[in-house]
Amino acid sequence: MEKWNAYTRDGVLTDKILIRGESIPKGFYFMACEVLVRHVDGSYLCMRRSRSKDAFAGCLEATAGGAAVLGEDKYQCVKRELLEETGLYCEEFEEIGSFVHDDWQIIFYSFVCTVDCEKDSVKLQEGETEGYVWMSEEEFIRFVNSGEMIPPQYKRHIEYFQKLGYLL
Repeated sequence: MEKWNAYTRDGVLTDKILIRGESIPKGFYFMACEVLVRHVDGSYLCMRRSRSKDAFAGCLEATAGGAAVLGEDKYQCVKRELLEETGLYCEEFEEIGSFVHDDWQIIFYSFVCTVDCEKDSVKLQEGETEGYVWMSEEEFIRFVNSGEMIPPQYKRHIEYFQKLGYLL
């Protein structure tokens, strides 16, 4: 049974505990973190979501991420999710945005990190991911503008992509 801390819409931690799969009381949110993974050579890692996932099954996603478990802060969460979903380890994360999804009662925190690893060292997480691809910066820009990026993910990162000049 996965437990989460409950937050108010403005990100204030409460003393309430949420249980994954149970209804979230009105006015409460859980935290999720995601990270864009950039290699020192400028390429980006995109993970293929498992075909058994309920949402966006089999799609390429530009981030690794998920819900923060009980007691985790956003940095602990993003570090753990990166390791679980990719097998990659990083110590430094740059926060690039936050987004409140009222319908899903989630507060997303988005990060970017730069890794220096062998590109074939990515490990898949059973039930979560089933493949990956490293895209050059040019390929990634095309992906961002192709309409193939998962729409909610695109929406959460649009300001960052604008800042980088990635939107055509």
